[in-house]
Amino acid sequence: MNVAVVTVGDELLAGDTANTNATWLCGELTDRGVDVRRVITLPDVVGDIARVVNEYRAEYDAVVITGGLGPTHDDLTMESVAAAFGREVAPSQAAEDWLVEQGGYSADVLDPGTTSIPKGAEPLHNQVGVAPGCVLENVYVLPGVPAEMKAMFADVAGNFSGPERFVRQVAVDEPESHLVDRFEALRERFDVSVGSYPGDHVRVKLSGTDREAVEGAEAWLRDRVDVLEE
Repeated sequence: MNVAVVTVGDELLAGDTANTNATWLCGELTDRGVDVRRVITLPDVVGDIARVVNEYRAEYDAVVITGGLGPTHDDLTMESVAAAFGREVAPSQAAEDWLVEQGGYSADVLDPGTTSIPKGAEPLHNQVGVAPGCVLENVYVLPGVPAEMKAMFADVAGNFSGPERFVRQVAVDEPESHLVDRFEALRERFDVSVGSYPGDHVRVKLSGTDREAVEGAEAWLRDRVDVLEE
């Protein structure tokens, strides 16, 4: 299963807010065996969001969008997703009923914009906040507030799965540029993914769906590099 993650918000692009949602979602999806192929951050512009959603929903098994939900002037994600599917947005009676029955809200004070989702979409109820998310075909729309996003993702997490992945890490006390030949040899011998992340030392991440291949690659590499014992 391959997935694209889309985060929406002018505040992300301006650097006013750290994009922790993207990092969290990528980790959760990867832990479930999903391949995250794209991460993109978009402004609060209907045309930009609709164009990317339309492209990604055709290219990937699923698209997960976070941010821009609610009734205010810059909450344009629902409108944008609707435009990508050639639909309109409308208040969801199911979302309103849930907020009244489970959230303790009065129907006469709920702004219609709060519960508006694309026509035909399935609402995702907000256990922590107010504005619902939704699922429309293979597009999942989640809130931008981290606590709300995490709670809502938990309700749909079972829809994201893939083969179990095994991971091993090796801390190497050598310059990354000195390891290129050994990385190439490792990849020729073992069917694993190799990630190399320099810092105070080089952290090498080995991953794959075959436990024996990953463990074999780790042993092979440890025999051929200066390992930094952690």
